Order: sequence, then C-alpha cells, then structure tokens
Amino acid sequence: MGNFKVPHTLILLLGMMVVALVATWIVPQGFFETSTTESGRQMVVAGTYAQVADKTYLTPWDLLTSIPRAFAAAQDVIFFVLIVGGVLAIARATGTVDALIGRLLEKHGTKPQRLIFMVVFCFALASSAIGTAGEYIPFVLILVGLCKAMRLDAMTAVGMIVAGYGIGYGVSAFNPFTVLIAQQIAEVPQYSGVWLRFAIFIPFVLIGFHHVWSYSKKVYEDPSKSMMIGVPCPLEGQEKPSYPQLNKRHQMILGSFIITLVIAIWGISTKGWYLTQLGGVFIAWGAVVAVLGKLSADETANRFIEGVSDLVTTAILIGVARGIALVLEDGQILHTLVHGMSLPLSYVGAEVSAVGMLIIQTLLNTFIPSGSGQAYVTMPLMAPLGDLVGVPRQVAVLAYQFGDGFSNMIIPTNAVLMGILGMAGVPYTHWFRFCLPLMLKLMAAASAVLVLAVIFGYGLDVQPVIQ
Repeated sequence: MGNFKVPHTLILLLGMMVVALVATWIVPQGFFETSTTESGRQMVVAGTYAQVADKTYLTPWDLLTSIPRAFAAAQDVIFFVLIVGGVLAIARATGTVDALIGRLLEKHGTKPQRLIFMVVFCFALASSAIGTAGEYIPFVLILVGLCKAMRLDAMTAVGMIVAGYGIGYGVSAFNPFTVLIAQQIAEVPQYSGVWLRFAIFIPFVLIGFHHVWSYSKKVYEDPSKSMMIGVPCPLEGQEKPSYPQLNKRHQMILGSFIITLVIAIWGISTKGWYLTQLGGVFIAWGAVVAVLGKLSADETANRFIEGVSDLVTTAILIGVARGIALVLEDGQILHTLVHGMSLPLSYVGAEVSAVGMLIIQTLLNTFIPSGSGQAYVTMPLMAPLGDLVGVPRQVAVLAYQFGDGFSNMIIPTNAVLMGILGMAGVPYTHWFRFCLPLMLKLMAAASAVLVLAVIFGYGLDVQPVIQ
C-alpha cells in the first residue's frame, strides 16, 4: 500500500469505460417506449419497459471506436474550452488579467472569506436563474491566479466555482434547462413552488461557502495542508511580485468583457444559444482585446495558440468522460438501470421514497449527465410512481433537482466539471477527496428538506387530478 500511486485521471476514465462495457454484458438490455414532445425531444412512457428479445453484445472494438465518437459528441464543450483558453491567453498578454488580480487583492487580499462568499453566491444565483455552467470556464484561470496571490491554492478556486454551479442547479428557482422541463413533464404549473426554493437558497449556499472557506483557512494558515502539494499549478512560472496598475486600457478591455457576458446572457435567455454560439462571441471578444491591447496580428495568433495548446489535456479528458455514457447507451442498459432503481420505491413509505428518489437521481446523473436529458428519462417514471407512494409531484421534481445539481459537482462524466478541473490543473482524484464531504453535507440537508416537504404536503395544492 505504501507504493500505491493514484493513476492519472485519463486512466481512471478509461477504466470506467471498461467497467461500463462489462456492465453491458451482465445487465439485461431493455427499453421504455418513447414519445416525441412538442420541442422534438424523446420522452419515455411510464409502464412500457420491456427487455429486448435479442441481446446485443458490445466488443472491445466497440469500446475503442466509442472514444472518437465521444469526442464528436462532446465537441461543443471541447471547442469552447479551447477557444476560451486561447482568448484568455490574449487577454493575459495585455496585462489586464494581472491588473485585475492586483485590484482585487487590494480590496479582498486580507479577507478572502468575503471573496469566496461573493463568488459562490453569484455563481449559484446565475445557475439558479438561467442555468449557466460552461460559461464559468473563462473565470477559472483568473480565480486560480487570484487564489495563488492570496496564499491559497487552485483547489480553493475550483471549490468556489463548482460549489456555486452545483448548488445553483440543485436549489434552482427557475432554471429553464431543469426545473421548468421537469415541472412540465410532471404536469405541475411551471414556476410553482418557487417559495420553498427561494427559502432554501441561502442556507445551501452557506453550506457550500463554509466548506470552501474551512479548507482555504487551513491552507492560508498552513500551506502544507493543501491538497495540491506536489501538483504543478497551470500558472507556474508566471509569478509576479507586483501587479500592474489598472489603467484606462485595462478598464476598456474589462468593459468589453462585461459587454461580452451581457451579450452571452441575452443570447442564452432569448435566442437559446449554447456553447457553439458562445464560442463565437468569445472569439469576437478576443479580436476586440487584441485591438484594444495593441497586440500585433502575429503576437495575437501566437498567444491564442499557446493558450489552446495548454488545454489539450483538458480537451482529451472531456471527450473520454463523455464516452462512459456513450457505452451505456450503445449497450442498451440505461433504461434498465432506471427501471431497476425505481422498483424498490414502491415498497416503502412516502418520506423514504422521496429520499430514495434523490439517491436514484444522483446515481443516474453519472450515466445521463445532461440535466434536461435526465428529466426526460426519469420524470415520466418518478411522477406517477410518486402518485402511488404518496410523494407529491412537486416533491419528485425537487428530488430530481437536488440529485442532478449536487452530483454535477463530482461525477467524472460531467464535461463542464472536467473542463474546469483541467484548466485549473486539479486532478480528479484530489477533487473527489475535497468534494465528497461537501456532497454528503448537501445530500443530508436535501434529504431533510424532502422529508419535511412530504410531511407538510409541499405541492399538494398543484397536484394534478389522476384519472
């Protein structure tokens, strides 16, 4: 045991793909019937699960070919990460990022707890309102640099971002990609029950803040307690004893960044933009930065390529992570897993069933990392199952939210998480050790909320009449 070495994240992901392949040989294959919604999405039909007559066996060759297919399936996240890396390298060349870090240090350098709370709160609020996730990737290296200057580490930077992202999704008031879709499928009024989600927002944010702050405080007081000891920082060799003053040119570049974010939020909320369109927006911002920063065309190109090349490893991890779910889909066992997990809930009481729904949604998010995709697969089953065991449909939606959102912070099949970890240079195994206690705290709090929601009849006022 003394010579045991944790394998590289890529090896861990490939190992999970092999496990998924073996699972397709053992687990019975089957499907629910599906129907097409008005939006064109496929939604399963409850009560229609049936095993396939002729089982299909995937081969090791299918495993190998699933890797390039997974890269194609995750191309939007991969290319967005590479583009953001290149554009941020251009911004760093102008000195704007360093000047911003210096300005933030002047305001928060002696009170990092204030900065940590602000980041966790703001990112949670954005995820809760409009479902932002990959949009946080541009902030990774900025926060890593800021934490480094404050005698903290990259784990703290990632903790701030991911805690905000996961908690925002988990207790979202009206995330259009999760809450509204799940409520629509469960046939409860959209935006209904929002008062409870508003009430628990701050308490859950405080759980995330306390976890990150407790760790950062230990690192600040004793750097030897950092989980990142021996792990190279992506900003290694870029230490600066002093930071440039935030001049007019830097302020113009930061102003253009804010305008870029506003355009991105407008596109997401009104035009349905996702990472492809956002990538185009950031390319445009990179061009603006080069002009405002008075960089030559050759220097701009060189900086962009340097930034992209630094994130090739991250891009590979994102692609391979998508391959795990792809193997399970090809092996026709995803619906079997959903069906098998839901069966035990019909034999227990309503309060236990609600917590069981949370656990099931958490586990299934590993195999169906898309929030909306998970809603279309699970909610048509959980809503009527809740009717049978006495769990209001609004509570079933809440259990789905908690399970999907909180597990986003730790599952290796989440491409956004792997992108953030890769940019910050945080190995997945280190992150797992940091995040697991936070997950357990959030799951315990979520279980308590679900039990109380069942006891006090949360959602009974909008419960549809079942014929």
